[in-house]
Amino acid sequence: MNILANDDYVKYVTQRIVKYMDTPKNERRKDHKEIKKEEQFYSNRWFGVLPFAFRLFLQKRKG
Repeated sequence: MNILANDDYVKYVTQRIVKYMDTPKNERRKDHKEIKKEEQFYSNRWFGVLPFAFRLFLQKRKG
């Protein structure tokens, strides 16, 4: 069973590499810029998940 899991993983990684190599460089850059635009809150980026957890806690207390 473990061998099958490894084979699936190798297949997945190979597919990702081939897809990456097949896409043009300018399209990869465009995709990367779009991902960067959709970034999370700055508080989460700088301080991790603690501000998010604190915000959830306060929302549960109020509602």
